[in-house]
Amino acid sequence: MTAPAIDAPRPSLGQANADPYSIPLEKIDVSDSELFETDTLWGYFERLRAEDPIHYCPESEFGPYWSVTRFDDIVQVEKNPEIFSSARSIVIGDPDPDFPLEAGFITMDGARHNAHRNVVKPVVAPRNLNRLEPKIRERVVEIVEGLPVGESFDWVDRVSIELTTGMLATLFDFPYEQRRKLTFWSDMATASPEQVGAVGITEEERQAALMQCLKEFTELWKQRENAPDGDRIDLITALANGEATKGIDPMEYLGTLVLLIVGGNDTTRNSISGGVLALNENPAEYQKLRDDPSLIPNMVNEIIRWQTPLAHMRRTATQDTELGGKSVKKGDRVVMWYVSGNRDESAIDRANEFLIDRPNSRHHLSFGWGVHFCMGSRLAEMQLRILWEELLKRFHRVEVVGEPVRVRSNFVKGFETLNVRLHPWP
Repeated sequence: MTAPAIDAPRPSLGQANADPYSIPLEKIDVSDSELFETDTLWGYFERLRAEDPIHYCPESEFGPYWSVTRFDDIVQVEKNPEIFSSARSIVIGDPDPDFPLEAGFITMDGARHNAHRNVVKPVVAPRNLNRLEPKIRERVVEIVEGLPVGESFDWVDRVSIELTTGMLATLFDFPYEQRRKLTFWSDMATASPEQVGAVGITEEERQAALMQCLKEFTELWKQRENAPDGDRIDLITALANGEATKGIDPMEYLGTLVLLIVGGNDTTRNSISGGVLALNENPAEYQKLRDDPSLIPNMVNEIIRWQTPLAHMRRTATQDTELGGKSVKKGDRVVMWYVSGNRDESAIDRANEFLIDRPNSRHHLSFGWGVHFCMGSRLAEMQLRILWEELLKRFHRVEVVGEPVRVRSNFVKGFETLNVRLHPWP
């Protein structure tokens, strides 16, 4: 992920405590991370979709930017990568010039993007996923059966992180006993200025952590060079031997690692937590699930839509153009707010309701659209499906106890902690 410049945290804008309709339209700044931490973003996006769906914010922590808030407009941006490029950055902030971390092939366009993507795509293709499913289920069962019953614990740490890091370790063929390093590196890559300060580290220490990530994965790369074709079923072996990737420079390799780690970690991890919260907030849907477990695959899609684990993706205009009747200039930041498009009732019927039997439940933006559509989408869905299959066999309810603590980030829409208590079937 393109590393944003880390500056001292700025004071809160106060939007989180305000009525979204009381602020002048031109003053609304939906990039304010406090809106996401406090879960007070919804009214702002509702207003923008209704009154100014292509909204220009002239002043923010990240500079001026356009917000694209409706489903169909987001799809239009995604479908035109020659006009709306991901090459500069995929997050709202610009790269730190002193730490030029690229985000791998997701920040490439055209033929080069396709060539790099095709190197790793077979690792998460259906054939390989079918091979992995028994191992995923085995690890899910091990996690679920090791959970305490009748006492509260942090679901994020014990389940969401544990499952996703184990899966990432498998995909990278990374030492399983060191799998928690992958979560740490993912968190360092996506950390906002506030998050970096909150955990008591400096920007230099954050960069050092990512360079340690590069060092350890470079050793794995060297061990796996010149592997036979049939052995290229993990991501590092694929990259080390792929025609388009075997000559990439170290920072591009690090960027690709960050892309794969964040993509494999945040989407699944925060959907695992978000699904538990959504079912607790919608008890009729939880009962619907208990009555008919065959709804699990459809529910998984709805969880991913509802949570929208990555709130936005950014593009940069390569030329002067028009979008939704607005004049966008060459070089402008264009931010696609997936979190808003997934609640757009002009594109999704009853979009602001969580419905586990929703028709056409894959009609959402959480995995992107077009050439940058998430290639690991089926793997994420598989992990959530297996988890809920195994949970329903054992527990009548996963009860949320207390308020969730959300991540302070306008990019990763997730949870720091989510305390729960398990209730077995009577």
